[in-house]
Amino acid sequence: MEQKKKSVFWNKNLLIVFGVTLMAVLGVSSISPIFPVLIEEFGISESQVGLLITFFTLPGVILTPIFGILADRYGRKKILIPSLLLFGIAGFLCGFSKNFSILLFLRFFQGMGAASLGALNVTIIGDLFYGEDRVKAMGYNASVLNIGTAIYPSIGGALSLLGWNFPFFLPILAIPIGILALFLLEDTSVRNDESIKDYFFNLIKSVRNAKIILLFIGGLSTFIILYGVHLSYFPFLASHNFGLSPFLAGLLMSGMSFTTALGSSQLGKLGNKFNVKNLLIFSYLFYTLSLILTPFMQKAWQLLIPIIIFGIGHGINVPSIQTMIAELAPSEYRGALMSLNGMILRLGQTLGPIIMGFLYTFGGVNIVYFSGAIFAIGIFFLLLLLFNVHKT
Repeated sequence: MEQKKKSVFWNKNLLIVFGVTLMAVLGVSSISPIFPVLIEEFGISESQVGLLITFFTLPGVILTPIFGILADRYGRKKILIPSLLLFGIAGFLCGFSKNFSILLFLRFFQGMGAASLGALNVTIIGDLFYGEDRVKAMGYNASVLNIGTAIYPSIGGALSLLGWNFPFFLPILAIPIGILALFLLEDTSVRNDESIKDYFFNLIKSVRNAKIILLFIGGLSTFIILYGVHLSYFPFLASHNFGLSPFLAGLLMSGMSFTTALGSSQLGKLGNKFNVKNLLIFSYLFYTLSLILTPFMQKAWQLLIPIIIFGIGHGINVPSIQTMIAELAPSEYRGALMSLNGMILRLGQTLGPIIMGFLYTFGGVNIVYFSGAIFAIGIFFLLLLLFNVHKT
């Protein structure tokens, strides 16, 4: 049993997918701790700095499903490798921006490159593995994602000590990963030769599955909470309420990602015991509790309590959604459905900072956290009710 578990983790293709996953989360988590530094450097407001996330995620709202369809029809690697190259080059050039407008322009192109990464990685996992191995592989991938999310804020905060632009040089790492994918990654595509008309007819039929729609709602909600509250406003809370530097704020944010990685790595065991669907539903209670507690913390170290709670919930949430969609999606439409999910997640990434930025102007950081908590508990009850209605 132990050997089987090891063989899944050390699968050559899965290791390359891990590299893609690390790039998929680099674009936001490495720069969010330095938002206060960028505000000072470019003379912008706290609400304007959120545009760095919006401009990065916006292309994915449109391009992610298009890339998924192309990956279904022409192959995963033909979309993945150019995406890695664009992500790496545009991201690297961000570090040479002379003003905020140029930085936003380059972030948009970097976002175009990133648009397919977070969907094709899990699509390839869905192609490569089945049953319990798929659940394990999704969990391992989510663990890698969250280890990246854990270390990137610290790396970004540390690099910002050398200059505001140094964290933007990290995406160049996508170039060697693209080269490895070109020569070593197995092409897992299921050739789909049906007509465009039939393809879209059958794809729409798959999307209309009630459970898939509920999973899309869950994913959208998760990323509104993650990007609108935690990643956008935790650095401000840490700076304004406790006087923490970007580096220390990044270290605290890393705590969430390590607990997320721990939770994700155990998804296979937890799924066998509690059912993946139930794990997903109850993950929103962890979000709710974390967001309610955060504004009441009196000392900086106490922030670790809600951060750890948030991390556990997130570690259960995301791979559960990915696993359930991969299982429900027919293999010949998996790329499109996983990419459609990726588009919805990016919509959440885009809407989150905008919605919470609007609320921030009325009541500051506290209203952002309390609004996020109300939203999370609402999604818990919605999924609890509707998943039971559509139980088969």
